Amino acid sequence: MNPVPLPYPHDAKPRETFLARLSKKATDWTGTSTAFALAALTIIIWLVTGPFFGFSDTWQLVINTSTTIITFLMVFLIQRSQNKDSRAVHLKLNELVAAVGGASNRLINVEELTEAEVQMLHVHYCTLVMLAKGDKRLTDSHSVEEAAARHAEKKRGDT
Repeated sequence: MNPVPLPYPHDAKPRETFLARLSKKATDWTGTSTAFALAALTIIIWLVTGPFFGFSDTWQLVINTSTTIITFLMVFLIQRSQNKDSRAVHLKLNELVAAVGGASNRLINVEELTEAEVQMLHVHYCTLVMLAKGDKRLTDSHSVEEAAARHAEKKRGDT
């Protein structure tokens, strides 16, 4: 069986846009101890300068506006990082599900299903749990289909 070709040659990697590279660097840097220290130092400097500016409205407005802007931008950087990490984890899980014999392939790309489809799968796996509770060992069943077949076989043997 031939593997599915990647959208680009194995030796070539798609180029990221300038904005993608910038946001990656910003995300990486803002998660460092240096960035935290700089943020803490900024707050300390702001607090120390309070008496010099008479704790004025302008003095307060500077920190409020600065932190609001930084927070606004950080929300997007964090979401970008979360999206990328989530996609990578889903791909790794898809690979494991596809590679493990007895695993249900219906779980590949389960994150793309609708809420109703996810709920239907949940009910499906609740059935597996109920069937597995009747098994003597925890490892007796691997999939709903296997458990249902084993359950049906047991029923036929009882009658």
